[in-house]
Amino acid sequence: MGNEREVKVATEFSGDEDAVVRKVYRRLVWFLILLFICSYLDRINISFAALAMNKDLNLTATMFGLASSIFYVAYIAAEIPSNMMMPRFGARIWIPRIMITWGLASAATMFATGPYSLYALRALTGLAEAGFMPGILLYLTYWFPSSYRARATAFFIMAQPITIMFGSSLSGLILDMHGFLGLAGWKWLFLLEGLPAVVLGVIAYFYLADRPETAKWLSPREREVLLGALARDEANTQKSRSVASQGGIFREVMSPPVLLLAFTYLGLVVSLITNSTWVPQIVRAVVPDGSFATIGLIAAIPPFAAILTMSFWGKHSDRHQERRWHIVLPMSLAALGWLCVALLDNPTGRLIGLVFCAVGTFSAQGIFWTLPATFLSTEARPIGIAMINTIGMLGTTVGPIAVGWLKDYTGTFAAGLVFVAGCILLGTVCVFAIPRERKGILQPAAV
Repeated sequence: MGNEREVKVATEFSGDEDAVVRKVYRRLVWFLILLFICSYLDRINISFAALAMNKDLNLTATMFGLASSIFYVAYIAAEIPSNMMMPRFGARIWIPRIMITWGLASAATMFATGPYSLYALRALTGLAEAGFMPGILLYLTYWFPSSYRARATAFFIMAQPITIMFGSSLSGLILDMHGFLGLAGWKWLFLLEGLPAVVLGVIAYFYLADRPETAKWLSPREREVLLGALARDEANTQKSRSVASQGGIFREVMSPPVLLLAFTYLGLVVSLITNSTWVPQIVRAVVPDGSFATIGLIAAIPPFAAILTMSFWGKHSDRHQERRWHIVLPMSLAALGWLCVALLDNPTGRLIGLVFCAVGTFSAQGIFWTLPATFLSTEARPIGIAMINTIGMLGTTVGPIAVGWLKDYTGTFAAGLVFVAGCILLGTVCVFAIPRERKGILQPAAV
């Protein structure tokens, strides 16, 4: 009798459930990627603006690193409160609110006249954007059972290398608009890359549904199948969750597995922010005579390689229901890449190192975000996911300042990039320290 029931569940899983999840993919994932592209573009466009803006505003490398970090300080300060608001107001209201306010603040960065006004405008943008990424990651848990979540998360995270790839070329071309209508190229950059978030924020209000229960584009049968799969998934996870969840939300979010996840993400973020903040200037050091457009095209190669890898890696992790090695291996590759960029003199070798950095960092991140829901109850997820992201985002303050200061002190990027490699290797140690809670999460499935 038990075997017959398991066969029946497996048949439903491979039939109706697969079809419904594919429909959810088609409806949501492309749109969430588009939203994240806008978000990430407004985070990293300052790295390309720096190619011209630093001279106009008399910024040193340390000042520029501080401007990048101030955005994330403000982001971190408002992140947990913002994610706590999303279940209360619903994604249909809260996500558009975030997008519209950050788009306006990002566009307003064109009015910076010196380091202090730049600091203030970047802080305002960080406050406005706070909660977007953890909010979307929480939103994905409302729609995708854990066995599908690595693919969904990997596709969502793919927005980052997509943005870096086309944003590199786009930003280089916009910078070449210098002087058009009397505006500097970097001012055009903030204006033209900030306003689309406002437009998409309005569209998101009409397009998103808060949860499957309110999705008019699902039939009653589809809604029943999806909610059943999510409930079954949550029940299975609840059985395997440690006793930390029995001590209240605070004890749950401060449990050792969640803290280890947070410090793992800290190492990932140091690599990620270094990739997004300093790569254009690293590329210019490799090709000092290249135009802005040339630098943009070369800087697009590593994220293009990451895009080609991430989908395969996410599917591979879901297929084998294994997470630990699917995080550790790409993180180790990223550390090797930063060491290549730091220690090799050959331009080709350094470019290959940048490819390793992008492929490793983004591939690991896509799998990483499948783990928090394993250790957090439904009630604790808004705070827990935001807390993991918040601790990780400390890397966005440490990374730019450390790399900028070390570059000013030594005259090269080498020491700073060795520091980045060390941070991501410490993150891999944290992954190994996370308890093996249950089969299919941090250990391989039986063959």
